[in-house]
Amino acid sequence: MSVTEVMDEEEENHQSSSPSAVADSTQPAQEEYSWPVIRYDVPPHRAYHFYHQFRTGPNHNNFLKGVKWSPDGSCFLTSSEDNTLRVFPLPDYGSGGDVSTCSTASDEDPVSCVFASTTRDHPIHLWDATSGELRCTYRAYDAMDEISAAFSVAFNPTGTKIFAGYNKAVRVFNLHRPGRDFRQHSTLQGNKEGLTGIISALDFCPTHTGLLAVGSYSQTTAIYREDNMELLYVLHGQEGGITHVQFSKDGNYLYTGGRKVGFKKPYRPPIDIPTRILFDIEPLGRHLGTGGQDGLVHLYDLQTGNWVSSFQAASDTVSGFSFHPYLPMAASSSGHRRYVVPDDVYDDMPLSGNENCASVWSFSVASTVENDADMNSGDFNSLSEHENQHEDPGLIS
Repeated sequence: MSVTEVMDEEEENHQSSSPSAVADSTQPAQEEYSWPVIRYDVPPHRAYHFYHQFRTGPNHNNFLKGVKWSPDGSCFLTSSEDNTLRVFPLPDYGSGGDVSTCSTASDEDPVSCVFASTTRDHPIHLWDATSGELRCTYRAYDAMDEISAAFSVAFNPTGTKIFAGYNKAVRVFNLHRPGRDFRQHSTLQGNKEGLTGIISALDFCPTHTGLLAVGSYSQTTAIYREDNMELLYVLHGQEGGITHVQFSKDGNYLYTGGRKVGFKKPYRPPIDIPTRILFDIEPLGRHLGTGGQDGLVHLYDLQTGNWVSSFQAASDTVSGFSFHPYLPMAASSSGHRRYVVPDDVYDDMPLSGNENCASVWSFSVASTVENDADMNSGDFNSLSEHENQHEDPGLIS
């Protein structure tokens, strides 16, 4: 089981600490569970708001780069410009807000509760999501015998291997064999067909068909076989460097996000700043949610490609959006890099705020929408009673 891809959004030669994968082999059984049908015509209610954690420290230009739920839904992971990875337990999710417990399942088998990160000039690190301790590292070296940093990482569906993207190459590490032992695969075939440039995004097909989607800053995406990295398809059409790839829940479609532009089918509003905008598909596979530099989260119907609704999630760029794996909830992150430039550079931008925060949103479900509509519409813009709660969640540095 894996949750993949929260990577740095800056230029090709720049990386920062980024959580890129979460693995948990103790994910609760889903045989008898059905994810609730959400009513997107009712604005969600912001249940929890975390912002103090991102406004302290020496980095005054801090911003969030992305957010991802753990596979069991007990906590979510954020990455930010201050080179800090933070784990936020979902309050009242069986732990009473105890930050020492990532999940009730992880208590039974804590070895399985881990996540991986990649950082410029550093090897891949595997972290204990419960204690924050460094478990082990996976090192790749270049021709000068210097550490080569990965630009993207992802667990394979069985959680036994780490796939890492480099310049025109993918390296595969055995999860149980840390160190410098890996298999390297070029993303270019002998006939020069395939991907060039930096491999910036990875995603495995959720139907366990052995397919791996690989995105590149060369504006191209390709599909490979997981077992031997055989090139199957090359996909064109994105107008910017690929920053995010994600299969549909049935494995029949692939959605790609591009730098400075929208994503293909459906389209989102153009992005004018060099920021990676992460999207997500609900567990039912019917809708896609994505942030934007207008501070809104936009929701699309994947059957028609049409826009469904949107809601104001922040006063700044919404850099990440992630649906909860079991509950009618989602998490969002906001903020983007601001350079020291003349004051009039940002005059044309839709928002001038600088809000670095992570929020948890609670949606109304179809069966209870009549009871929840009044609460959600009334509390949508009134958040003072929530902003002072849960101000000290778990922190992993």
